[in-house]
Amino acid sequence: MVRAVVGANWGDEGKGKITDMLAETSDIIVRFQGGANAGHTIVNDYGKFALHTLPSGCFYDHTTSVIGNGVALNIPVLFKELNSIVEKGVPMPKILISDRAQMVMPYHILFDEYEEERLAGKSFGSTKSGIAPFYSDKYAKIGFQVSELFDTEEELKDKISRVIASKNVLLEYLYKKPLLTVDEVYETLMEYKAIVEPYVCDVSAYLHEAIKAGKTILLEGQLGTLKDPDHGIYPMVTSSSTLAAYGAIGAGIPPYEIKQIVTVVKAYSSAVGAGEFVSEIFGDEADELRRRGGDGGEYGATTGRPRRMGWFDCVASKYGCRMQGTTDVAFTVLDVLGYLDEIPVCVGYDIDGEVTTDFPTTAKLKKAKPVYEVLPGWKTDIRGIKNYEDLPENCRNYIEFIEKHIGYPITMVSNGPKRTDIIYRNK
Repeated sequence: MVRAVVGANWGDEGKGKITDMLAETSDIIVRFQGGANAGHTIVNDYGKFALHTLPSGCFYDHTTSVIGNGVALNIPVLFKELNSIVEKGVPMPKILISDRAQMVMPYHILFDEYEEERLAGKSFGSTKSGIAPFYSDKYAKIGFQVSELFDTEEELKDKISRVIASKNVLLEYLYKKPLLTVDEVYETLMEYKAIVEPYVCDVSAYLHEAIKAGKTILLEGQLGTLKDPDHGIYPMVTSSSTLAAYGAIGAGIPPYEIKQIVTVVKAYSSAVGAGEFVSEIFGDEADELRRRGGDGGEYGATTGRPRRMGWFDCVASKYGCRMQGTTDVAFTVLDVLGYLDEIPVCVGYDIDGEVTTDFPTTAKLKKAKPVYEVLPGWKTDIRGIKNYEDLPENCRNYIEFIEKHIGYPITMVSNGPKRTDIIYRNK
């Protein structure tokens, strides 16, 4: 059976914890898209970790962690991360890397930095991880697949010279930066080959056999629906599809094998980076929620940037769940809201005097004003509660109000950062 864990909103929903939790009953965990530009924070018996490339199920000794072909593979970052968890006492995870995955090159990161610098005030708020230049090269067919590390020196150097010709024009005339050389890029690729060679395999064939053998496979998505390049808040999006449907492509499996799609939805809203955010709040109200939020506050796992904060957005979350093909909603960080007397919930968007509950395109989104309903808070700490019926009445009312408005079943409620802080709800 294949399950997917994906995000409904701007990312930062708490997917790392849910993946880590579901990995306990999984054999294989697959990262299927994105790169080291977003992090998943996990708290378990080994400590607290911010993973950027390793699948979030890597802490179990019975799992195999797979980097799929859809991932933007930054080899030094992956192996630095691997070494950092092993140093903290985690057993060495079993890792497989797709021979069809493409590699983030040092020059992708430089181009990301140079472009943000050039755009200045009109930048996209990039994490400067090289992701946009990487995917740009992938679709321009000038990226480097892992499999190409095993080409002859002559073949590889010939391709490098063709690739860097256009790069050097940009470096010289647009960015006024040092040029690339064939030898420098070739040396980098050979360093990557030495690191990655023991882990490379035909991941699609491996997963095909695993499905035939009845193994449980977990697909781990990065970011959320609203960062999808087609269906998100374009252009303030990421560069690979964040939808569960892409899991089939990014892992190399048939789409009909994905039987369960767990969409992670936060009990309030947060976002890192620029882009439309209708229910955003500011000032002291935002500072207080940010300070109390997550485990140690709402700051990006990759950038450390303070996250933008907002109240729960039913319009965005309903849309986010629909685009993911949600079968189950995992509702996270509910415990954070225990300090509030009243909790506003965005139930509609007012666009030019008309209220809609459908998520619009970016141009209309810019005009949208939130329509709120205010619910009473529960004013108590809910960490440690294991049964849904034991939650305060106003807390259950909040969950059920949101479930009704988004139209998808909330089957898991996370009420703390630990793996065990979870309430299963039978629907």
